[in-house]
This record gives sequence, structure tokens and C-alpha cells, in this order.
Amino acid sequence: MSLLAGCALLLTLSWRAATGHPLPTAAGPPCAQCAQLYRRLLLNTAELLSGDVLCYGITSDQVEVSSSETLQTCSPTLAQNSGCMMPRNSSFNESECLRNIMKDLLSYEAAIKSYLRSPLRSFEEEVALLNPTLEIIKSLKNCSLMPNEDNNSSEEAAASMWGNNTYSNRQKVCKMMRGFHIRTITINRAMGYISSREHRK
Repeated sequence: MSLLAGCALLLTLSWRAATGHPLPTAAGPPCAQCAQLYRRLLLNTAELLSGDVLCYGITSDQVEVSSSETLQTCSPTLAQNSGCMMPRNSSFNESECLRNIMKDLLSYEAAIKSYLRSPLRSFEEEVALLNPTLEIIKSLKNCSLMPNEDNNSSEEAAASMWGNNTYSNRQKVCKMMRGFHIRTITINRAMGYISSREHRK
């Protein structure tokens, strides 16, 4: 086997969690429950963006991803190893990764809640669309893997996001939820990596 082929194989094995789908876990029921909930969140955000309620009348395809350390803290650090770039497991901090994931969830939860309190084009439709997302986040907050975080700062930051113009608000929420969907892909990859337990070897 050539060096290049060997590297490709090793990277494939090490990054088998790097998809939008969490892997089965050996860490017990609580971890498995979290993985299932994150999978549901990924599918939920994709579904709500596929309809014409949330982004009604919005022609722009802009995306707004919130500032976060999740991508940095939840990605295995690559190290040079005999010509191959391999994850350096010792540098991966599971607790820090989970803490940043929770911060993301709290931030988006606060933003969605505050959006639903702002003037809406179609109150019943938008509430029905976004409430399932909030329910999934609520369940994730109760997941035993997740450390407790204070949500006061997130709520304060979200309070000033929305104005009185429903079109302008939809523009913002549409960009935000596209960014949230991208973030759920990152989170599912991180949960897949944690479930694989590669970082503990």
C-alpha cells in the first residue's frame, strides 16, 4: 500500500464521524439519547428551511453563522505522523467542546424565543414551525452529557435583534436559521467523534 493510500485510509478511519450524522455510542443511554436529539435537530432545521413560511418573500440566500468557538474546540487537532495528517487525540477536550455546543444552543434558543415575541407575518404558522426546534433544544439542555450554563447573557443579547418590520425580521431569522443548520452539522460531527471515543485512545 502506498504512503498516500495509507494516509487516506487512516484519515477515513479517524474521521468516520465527520458526517452530518451522529454515530452509535458506547457511552451508554444518556449519550445515545443526546446523539439522537442532535440528529433530530439537524433534520428539523433542514425541514423548516425547506418550506416557504420562515423565509417567505426572501430572495437572498445569505447565511449568518454566529460567532462561536465550537468549530475550533470540537475539531480534533491534526498532527504530522510519518507523512500523514492525523488527529492528535490528546489535544481534544471533550468537556470544552460540549460546553461550547451548549453555549450555541442557548444562544439560538434565546434568539428564536425573542423572534417569536416580535411582530410576525404569520404568527400561528411561524410558532408552529419553530416550537419543535425549541422543544428539541429544551430536551438537549436536560441531557446528562451537557454541563449547565447560564442563559441570561444570551437572552439579553437576543432582546435587541428584532424590530417592528416583519420583512426585516424574516430576513434576519432566515439568515440566522441557515447558519444554525450549518452549526448543527458541525455539532453532529463533533458528537460522532465523541461517540467514536477516538480521543480517548
